[in-house]
Amino acid sequence: MSIRTIDVFNGDADGLCALHQLRLVEPADSQLVTGPKRDISLLKRVKAQAGDQVTVLDVALSKNREALDAVLAAGARVRYFDHHQPGEIPVHPNFEAYIDTSPETCTSLLVNDYLAGKHLPWAVTAVFGDNLAQSARKAAMPLGFDEARLDQLRELGECLNYNGYGETLADLHYSPDALYNIVHQYVDPFDFIASEPAFQVLRNGFADDMARADGAKSEEERPSGRIYVLPAEKWARRISGVLGNRLAESSPNLAHAVLTKRPEGGFVVSVRAPLANKTGADEICSQFETGGGRKGAAGINHLPDADYNRFVTMFFQVYKG
Repeated sequence: MSIRTIDVFNGDADGLCALHQLRLVEPADSQLVTGPKRDISLLKRVKAQAGDQVTVLDVALSKNREALDAVLAAGARVRYFDHHQPGEIPVHPNFEAYIDTSPETCTSLLVNDYLAGKHLPWAVTAVFGDNLAQSARKAAMPLGFDEARLDQLRELGECLNYNGYGETLADLHYSPDALYNIVHQYVDPFDFIASEPAFQVLRNGFADDMARADGAKSEEERPSGRIYVLPAEKWARRISGVLGNRLAESSPNLAHAVLTKRPEGGFVVSVRAPLANKTGADEICSQFETGGGRKGAAGINHLPDADYNRFVTMFFQVYKG
């Protein structure tokens, strides 16, 4: 059996740009394993063989531990880049962990450090997409970009991130593996912005969906935070995470939650901690069966209708003001 290279990555801006940076420096004809942003149990799709080289990017180890153990037991080598809460990190001769849960970092910055900054503009793009504007500007300082160029990278990161949200691949403008293959043609993100038709598709889709979301009113509001509920529509599923980011930016002292109704009942949840105090989001979401994330931003893949009131109570217990 031939040795395979397998790349497992989250379908948002951070996962996509992390892999893009890595493969610009370390080219490989790899098998891609990915999905919508909330499809995080990705390692279970990997049927590993002895000698396989598996790289995992921006996927919570805690949600993939059993599958990771199986991949290692099969004799594969695994590199793991991530910034989510990992749980217990395995100690194994075939396992390399590059994990940092600081609320000011993301996976693309970890890969950037690993590569000694060889493709920093793409890392900055991802950091903006992950709603870490202050970290993005700090990371970009060696580039000497003016405000206009930083704004271009911010918009690109936001559009790449926006494409990752949705209940299924049918909700997305591009499947994450297809978008990665488009992005990977460009060494320079400004070339992608200037000439790639997919960027205009994402830009226009983002503008249309945000226009629909502009009229959203908070369902629950207290001095410490707000909770929004969006309808069971494709546009709402696509915009939920970016709307949470926008709300956090506009009111940095408040916590926000965006709940999007699912067609079959229940909600998909995005929680954003106050930008002024990036804590608590993972604490809330991890109390629910399909929840997880990081301190500043977390989510729940399926919040049953019966748990709505418990979520609201917990949200305002953690964010008391």
